Amino acid sequence: MIRRNYQWARQTMLERLVSQGVRAQPVLDAMAAVPREAFVDEVQSVRAYEDCSLPIGQGQTLSQPYIVARMTELVMSGERRLSRVLEVGTGSGYQAAVLAQLCQSVFTVERIGAFLDQAKARHRALGLLNIRYMHRDGFKGWPSQAPFEAIVVTAAPDAVPPELKEQLAVGGRLVIPVGAQGGGQKLTVITRLADNEYQTRWYDLVSFVPLLPGSLA
Repeated sequence: MIRRNYQWARQTMLERLVSQGVRAQPVLDAMAAVPREAFVDEVQSVRAYEDCSLPIGQGQTLSQPYIVARMTELVMSGERRLSRVLEVGTGSGYQAAVLAQLCQSVFTVERIGAFLDQAKARHRALGLLNIRYMHRDGFKGWPSQAPFEAIVVTAAPDAVPPELKEQLAVGGRLVIPVGAQGGGQKLTVITRLADNEYQTRWYDLVSFVPLLPGSLA
């Protein structure tokens, strides 16, 4: 097996993120701390730090570094450390690993069981012990662990699932791409202002795989 040194590539990624507008130093530190090459197969690892998404199998992708950093920055809403964060769509496990650098506890939900098992193994190999896992339909979130200070969704529904909004703590943020694939998805941030009051803001145009119901082995 060829052992590659990714330090230069990781530093180049960080410089590119700053040039793309990522400003929160804790987010940049988290991106620097997580070895992105550990979340793709060996064939793709040489491209791990490129400014693009990468396939991880079953029609799913690992988002480009900018999108991961951007969503994390929006989730954090400043530099304070969050206690409880839900991720919907574990995928490769990379976004959860980044969040784990910044949050006390990360709860991650994935509909494809094989992805969840693989992500868990990767996290354990990196010593990330503050992540909890659930194999289930992502539309349902994780109500038994709610409320969450933040929720980040890594696939796009056509409309915001009401169950996820309901699992936000007051003051909490839901960061989610919304819209049909190929139809102009928008990165959306919903803040819960009170029990039945929400504020919605729209940010970047993005392209995510669709958020699908149900679960698979």
